[in-house]
Amino acid sequence: QVQLVESGGGLVQAGGSLRLSCAASGRTFSRYTMGWFRQGPGKERDFVAGISGRDGNTYYADSVKGRFTISRDNDKNTVYLQMNSLKPEDTAVYYCGALASTVVVTTSRSYEYWGQGTQVTVSS
Repeated sequence: QVQLVESGGGLVQAGGSLRLSCAASGRTFSRYTMGWFRQGPGKERDFVAGISGRDGNTYYADSVKGRFTISRDNDKNTVYLQMNSLKPEDTAVYYCGALASTVVVTTSRSYEYWGQGTQVTVSS
């Protein structure tokens, strides 16, 4: 069982930055691929970025490449999402998910555990 708690969301102007954190419980955090997803009102939960367990391979959605960076600290059981050059279309609830896998998976239904989400609002 893995419990995830996101933090770091908020209101920011376009062009600004935020850093999201996702703290995980459990002793086997390094075995999990971690993903960040986002969901706008009335929309599906879309993949944003993912990072695999021990080797730390990363993968990004095209819409955030060059602006967002995912990282993890296995000693702190935490995954981060650094978001720069934010745009109004980045506005959504951001969720982190955990999957017992050695590779990054981009489909939300594959993830086994989810946090409660954190709201990110980017004003124009």
